Amino acid sequence: MQTSPPKPPPSARVLQLATSSWMAAAVSAAAELGVADALAAGPRPVHEIAETVGAHAPTLYRLMRACADIGLFEEREGQVFALTEVGDALRSDSQTSMRNFARWVGLAADRNTWAGLADSVRTGNPAFEQVHGQDVWDYMRGRADVSKVFDDAMSEASRQLIAPVVGAFDFGGIGTLVDVAGGHGALLAAVLADNPDTRGLLYDQPDVVAGAEQTFKDRGVDDRVEIVAGDFFDSVPVGGDAYLLSNVIHDWDDEQSLKILTNCREALAEGGRVLLVEAVMPERAEPSPTVTLMDLNMLVLCGGKQRTRAEFAALFEKAGLRLERIVRAGLHSVVEAVRV
Repeated sequence: MQTSPPKPPPSARVLQLATSSWMAAAVSAAAELGVADALAAGPRPVHEIAETVGAHAPTLYRLMRACADIGLFEEREGQVFALTEVGDALRSDSQTSMRNFARWVGLAADRNTWAGLADSVRTGNPAFEQVHGQDVWDYMRGRADVSKVFDDAMSEASRQLIAPVVGAFDFGGIGTLVDVAGGHGALLAAVLADNPDTRGLLYDQPDVVAGAEQTFKDRGVDDRVEIVAGDFFDSVPVGGDAYLLSNVIHDWDDEQSLKILTNCREALAEGGRVLLVEAVMPERAEPSPTVTLMDLNMLVLCGGKQRTRAEFAALFEKAGLRLERIVRAGLHSVVEAVRV
């Protein structure tokens, strides 16, 4: 008769939880070194991998041994390593690549910020400025190397939500879809590819949209897209039938979020709607550790938050909108609002 393994005692469980940051650091280091790329062609001995990635072979073995224990690699005889299915997602050219996301959480910009979580809980303020001496947005503007990793990480994360969102929500019937703060337009391009009668407008900061044209060309929808640069705190392009904001509102507190949503409401065409792609915070009876930890990440980085259905409804009401429905799409949901 098969029995479940015994639960670890409370002290051992706390130890597991408290040292989980060590596991994350190992994943980030493997991503930064490009170990998965070095294994893309097949299993290799560690000394060859070290030569490829520019690492000290005995020390790289220690890292890869630890990563094998958590399922990224498989260790074979003679210190030979192979990629696992999970480790394959650390390859730069994988369709499911999360390499840059793993790199991002290993950078001081993110990892050191979490050291200020207790202070954020004491004060209600983001830890980033206290730890780094400036807010996250100014920090990024002054460090092109860090912002590049961050932008690539967000693009990877966006790719993981695109298929569930496009599959779960019916974008048909939208004449013009305005993607507000849409980055390089990956989600907008996927929606347009799936809805040939819809036109798109991508709206983001000038330095962001400068790299967006190729995204639409790759999906064959560039003839149906307009790219506009601007600041959503000032205004958004007018006349859209729907305004799409993917993981935008969670970056901001209620006051700043209200400015963005109010601008979208004022720009809406008659009968238009606002669509937020967000991980909705469940009610207390439905545990969701990924979302609750994401909420803390928003707190320490920028003072934002993941919101519950009731919190979205209250925020919409202040902006002159009404929550219409929430459509679940994997971890994320499409939160739809209409003008009152």
